[in-house]
Amino acid sequence: MSALPPKRRSELRSQAHKLNPVVLIGDKGLTDEVLAEIEAALKAHELIKVRAATDDRDARNVWMEAICEKLAAHPVQQIGKVLVVYRGNPEKPEKPKEKPPALKRTSRPRSRTPSPRPASGPRRRPRNTSR
Repeated sequence: MSALPPKRRSELRSQAHKLNPVVLIGDKGLTDEVLAEIEAALKAHELIKVRAATDDRDARNVWMEAICEKLAAHPVQQIGKVLVVYRGNPEKPEKPKEKPPALKRTSRPRSRTPSPRPASGPRRRPRNTSR
C-alpha cells in the first residue's frame, strides 16, 4: 500500500481535528472485536479517531501499525492516546471541492429608507457619571 502524500495527510489532519473518537481500545488490547468495530467505522466514515486506554507508547505504536496493516488503512496522525486512521471507500466517489456560488444581484435596488424604530417610549440620555 502506498503512503499518503504529505498534502493529503495535512488535509486529513485538518478534517480529523473536529472528530471525536469512535472506537476505544480497552485494557484487553487490540482484539478481533475491536478490529471489527474499526472496520465498520472505516466503511461508514473513511476517517476516524481511535482512543487507546493504555499509557504504554510502544503498545500504541504497535496497535497503529497492526490496524493499518490488517485493515489496509493509512496512518494519518498519532497524538498521545488518539490514533487517526484513514481508508478511502472505493464505493464512494470523492467529490471535487466546489467553490460556493457567488451571490446574485437582483435587478431591483434595495430600499434607502431606514426601517422604523420599535416603539419603546421616549429615549433617555445616558447618565453622566464623571463627577
